[in-house]
Amino acid sequence: MSSRLRVQGRIGQRALLLMTAAVPMTGWTVHALALHKQLAATKRDPLTGLLRRDVYTARARRLLARHGDKVTVVMVDADHFKQINDGLGHEAGDSVLASIAARLTAWASPRAAIGRLGGDEFAVVLKLKANRRAQRLEQLVRMLHTPVLLDDGRTVDVAASVGAAAPARVGSLDLTVLQRAADAALYDGKHSGRAVLATAQHVTVASINGRRAGRPGTNVWGRAA
Repeated sequence: MSSRLRVQGRIGQRALLLMTAAVPMTGWTVHALALHKQLAATKRDPLTGLLRRDVYTARARRLLARHGDKVTVVMVDADHFKQINDGLGHEAGDSVLASIAARLTAWASPRAAIGRLGGDEFAVVLKLKANRRAQRLEQLVRMLHTPVLLDDGRTVDVAASVGAAAPARVGSLDLTVLQRAADAALYDGKHSGRAVLATAQHVTVASINGRRAGRPGTNVWGRAA
């Protein structure tokens, strides 16, 4: 056999070995990608794409541990959502929830923790300077009050109530305490079209039927509500 044929033979065998070795590698790659997609799916709500409660909670606590008093916790609750579901159908309700999620994502920073806590209740934890907090919360309220265009061409008037809590005002860096205060502040301003910033008093508001009972508080400028 000539030297040229021997070289071609060696190259052919080497190529065959590489191709054979590549087959299981490709299979494992596909399997790994599928597992990655499955893992990502378990972290996010299938309707809105936002973080599930446990994943959101873990990320929110990391933000609080890293940034402390520079963090703001925001609770959001859709207004009149049952009327939308009952009057326009569940598909319209799903579109409204997905739109709220998209607006929260657009409003918050990419590093924020944004979660759907259940039903029409959402939460955002983000780094936010105190001197910009009022302006940013006003902006969020305006975004959430923008009508939603459905796939069939109908337009739905939507609104959402917003409550916020900052560690320095509430006196705690605990996520549960901050969410409780923000939720109570939210119910102070329910259906008012404004965001309410919690004080330490909101932490002590009693719960009624599993939700916080509203009480006089302060709005985003710190004036009496």
